[in-house]
Formats: sequence, C-alpha cells, structure tokens
Amino acid sequence: MLDSKTYKTPFLILVILLIICFFINISLGSVFIPTKDVFNSLIGNATDNQSWEYIIQDYRLPKAFTAIIVGSGLGISGLLMQTLFRNPLAGPFVLGITSGASLGVALVIMGASMFGGVMAGILISKWSIVIAASLGSFLVLFTVLIVSTKVRDTMAILIIGLMFGSITAAMINVLTYFSSAEELQQFIFWRFGSLGNLSWNELLILFIIYLIGICICLGSIKSLNTLLLGENYAKSLGLNIKKSRLLIIISTSLLAGTITAFAGPIAFIGLAIPHMTRQIFSTSNHKILLPAVFIFGAIIMLICDSIAQLPSSDYTLPINAITSLVGAPVVIWLLVRKRKMMF
Repeated sequence: MLDSKTYKTPFLILVILLIICFFINISLGSVFIPTKDVFNSLIGNATDNQSWEYIIQDYRLPKAFTAIIVGSGLGISGLLMQTLFRNPLAGPFVLGITSGASLGVALVIMGASMFGGVMAGILISKWSIVIAASLGSFLVLFTVLIVSTKVRDTMAILIIGLMFGSITAAMINVLTYFSSAEELQQFIFWRFGSLGNLSWNELLILFIIYLIGICICLGSIKSLNTLLLGENYAKSLGLNIKKSRLLIIISTSLLAGTITAFAGPIAFIGLAIPHMTRQIFSTSNHKILLPAVFIFGAIIMLICDSIAQLPSSDYTLPINAITSLVGAPVVIWLLVRKRKMMF
C-alpha cells in the first residue's frame, strides 16, 4: 500500500479546484457578480452593489455550502456502502433510506388533502416536509438496524433494503393514483432536488447531523479497510462484524437521510463519486479515499450546481438532471478506459 505522502500533489490540486469551483459557483447565476466583489463580501468588505451583498450572503453562500455538504456526504455514503456490501453498484440509497424519505414526503403532500383545506395548508410547509422525510428515512433505518442484528449475511441486508424500497415505491404509486395534478407537481418538484432553499439556521441543523455522521465514519476507517479482505478474514483478525456493520449503516443513514430530507433525493453522486475517485488515486486505503471522496464529491456538486443555474438566465434546471447528465458519461468513459472497476 502506497504511503499517503504519495498523494500530496493530487490532494493539493483537488483543494485548489475546490476553492476555484466555490468562487465560480458564488459568482454565477441570473446575476453575474465579479469575483472581486465576491471576495470582498466574504471577508466583510463593501461591494460595488448593495444588492450583490444580499444575494451572496443570504442565497449563494448557503447554497454553495449546501452543495459541499451534499456532494461530500453522498460521496462518502456511497463509498461506505460499496465497501460494506463489496458491490460496485451499491450507493447510499440501497438501504431504502431515500424511499422512506420519499414516502414521508408523499404522505404529507399527497395525503394532506384528506385533512381539509386549512389543515392541508398547515401540513404542507417547508419544515413539515423536512420532518416527514426525516421520519420516513428514520423508520426504514430503524427496521434495517433491527434486521442487521438478526442476520449474519451482509448481502441479506442489501436485499432487504431493496425490498423496503419496492414496498415504499408501491405505496407512493397508490398515493399518486389518487392525487390531484397540483399535488403531483409539488411532489415531482421535491424529487427534482434543490440546493438553494436552505436558510442559515436550516443549514446549521443539516451541518450538525452531517458532522455526527462524518465522525462515526472516521471512527470506522480501520473496520472499512479490514472488511475489504472479506468478512471471514476480518473475523479472524478480531473485527466485530455486527458492531462495525451497525456503525457503517448508522453513518450512512445520518448522511444520506439528512441530505435527502433537506435537499431532496440527489441522484448519481453517491454511486459514481467513489469510482471516479478510485480512478484518480488508485488505492483502496480508506485513510486516503475518505478525504479524497469528500473533496471530489464537493467539487462535482459545485460544478453541477453552477451548470444548473444557467448563468445570465432566470431559469434553474433540476439538479438531479444535471448530476446524471454530467456524471454518467464520465463514469462510463472511465470504466471503458480502465476496463474494470477498482475495488
């Protein structure tokens, strides 16, 4: 295994790219703001236009930080799942977490009409959707955690997670069938995903839960490296498989579940970022992969958000569409070029 010093240059390049993408993301949008004014606003100096100050501080800066949290969190979640299940097609949502969140939101948006006009208006609010998504993902997580303590085979957990996804999808289809066009449109807009709807207070809550998930993940680095050798060999080395599996699932659920609750289901990032990072760093050591995925995921998310903003236009494309359109061809090209997935 190569020493971490070997990767100093790639890490330095990624950090510089992250800073550049961060400034570009804040500069671009329906109103172009010069980089000089962006920098002045960030360090507390006055800008040439007072309205630019408001746009940067209250909209673009929270959105850029949200993009960093979403990209890094989903990327790390995908890496954890691919390592746990030893499956290159595993992503952060294989446990049914997103499906649970989607069902919670569907019940609020498409089921609120059953309570009448006044109650429906109260139920369908920004925080009610976040809470419903969180509760939905938590219930699925709770069930998966119970299952994980009862079964020995890790692949059984993967299959059970996929089955939960199918059950919740069926329930959403039933709700969809009986919903009005307005309710369907609102639910579809939520499923498009969005990075620009969070205030500083909401971003703080997201960051705290995200930080807890990252800390649990960092404490599992040794377990993750050991699991790459296979569960039987990991047991022979003294690894507590059930405890390690539990911590990895909790970390993934906190990251993916909270991000889905606040930003909606974001496709592609969790599945593809770990593969793209492995192509660059050519290592399976999680001491290197975790920070690399963190930075690379943040960069890709900032780039996708910048593209979605359609600079100098009032239109904003769905972030889900951009992550898939930009990322999927890149992954296909990388896999064809390498002819195999590193794992």
